[in-house]
Amino acid sequence: MAKASMFDGFLVQCAPVFNQPSFENFSVLLTGWVLAGMRAMTSGALRALGAKAEKHFSTYYRFFSRAVWEPDALGTCLLQLLLPFTPPGPLIAIVDDTIARKSGRHVWGANIHHDPLHFMKNAVCFGHNWVVLAIVVQVPLVERGVAVPIYWRLYRSKKKRSGRTVDGKRESKATGVATAKDYRKRPELAVELLGVLRGAVDNERMIRLLGDSAYGGKSVSRHLPQNTALISRMVMDAALYKKAPAPKPGNNGRPPKKGARLPSPSQMAQSKTPWHAITAMLYGKSVTVHYKTTDALWYNSAGTAMLRIVIVRDPKGKRKDDCFFSTDLSMSPESILEAYALRWSLEVAFRDSKQFLGFERSQCWTRKAVERTGPFAFVSYAMVILWFIHQGHKLYPQVVTPVPWYPHKRCPSFADMHQTARYALLRETLFTDPNKNGGELKLTEHAESVLKLAA
Repeated sequence: MAKASMFDGFLVQCAPVFNQPSFENFSVLLTGWVLAGMRAMTSGALRALGAKAEKHFSTYYRFFSRAVWEPDALGTCLLQLLLPFTPPGPLIAIVDDTIARKSGRHVWGANIHHDPLHFMKNAVCFGHNWVVLAIVVQVPLVERGVAVPIYWRLYRSKKKRSGRTVDGKRESKATGVATAKDYRKRPELAVELLGVLRGAVDNERMIRLLGDSAYGGKSVSRHLPQNTALISRMVMDAALYKKAPAPKPGNNGRPPKKGARLPSPSQMAQSKTPWHAITAMLYGKSVTVHYKTTDALWYNSAGTAMLRIVIVRDPKGKRKDDCFFSTDLSMSPESILEAYALRWSLEVAFRDSKQFLGFERSQCWTRKAVERTGPFAFVSYAMVILWFIHQGHKLYPQVVTPVPWYPHKRCPSFADMHQTARYALLRETLFTDPNKNGGELKLTEHAESVLKLAA
């Protein structure tokens, strides 16, 4: 079996998820996936390993399509490895969805989805839509928190398209289309992932879930697990109410669930009540914003749960007024805004997984292979982050040298972490002589520079 000594300390903790042959295949594929980089997929990983992949290539393809292992169990192993490096206090979790563009009428689970990255407002694309849950960790040399995806679900549309079901049965004209019985919306999938996370984390530790407005409605806010808070965006015309008054003695009717109507966030922003100014760290910058805050019910969304609502105005007038809320009433307006800004780190993880780990490149078409192969990029992402936290940050200054055209760079990006990991793997693979008891060959200065460029 090909050895991946630099990942051995982490991989061994994932061994209970697999049987012995599958664990060996997992170790080989993970190493090849990191080495392959932007060409990463099963075939790219095997090409990157070359002779180090000792088994027949079909064995590694069957690891995704037929082997017995559960992605949630692997995600929980990654979670336990990452928990020591999360910021103190509440565990920050982020949920969002992303598109993996595909082509081919027989790809299981693929359908037409809205394309948020297209310059046209109503553009669509064909592919998979993944709902992903990540946690935020602290990485040495990196100033801001880094989101690491650990759990995921494939959203399956109810819309039918031409083609045939290719998962071994000819059930309908749709490929991987969810029936009315098993169809779940994206927020419902997010709640399912949150339940898996809540079951894997100590119940005494609070979880703060960050999500955009798509995950701030009643499908999420009314189904939060115990000791879990939601921070999201609120529409400016939301109907707000006071807390329900105490029931009057002798009244046999149903007690009220909400109190008097309050002004909407838009009306509050236009009112004559004074704005307060705060300076918060948003997206890596110190930003001064004006805000108004109140505690109220958003009954149509969160039911009878009280929310802390923060209305924000840009003092320079460049941005529209916006509104955010938290179900945790102990949070200050500043902490709510700073927490919501962390949501962007998951978008960065999506971009990096697509650009450097081949999230969209897998070309499988059966159900199990689809549900495992693409998201294997997230597993590789987590392993690179873990290795960088433990060892890579020490090697990073020797591998990634500053460039004169980027003088303001303050901390390593994932591209730098990945380059450092590939350098370490290439050095381990190319310059270790197995016939000399593992002794390393002496590297010349020229060979070192070529190796850095190759990584």
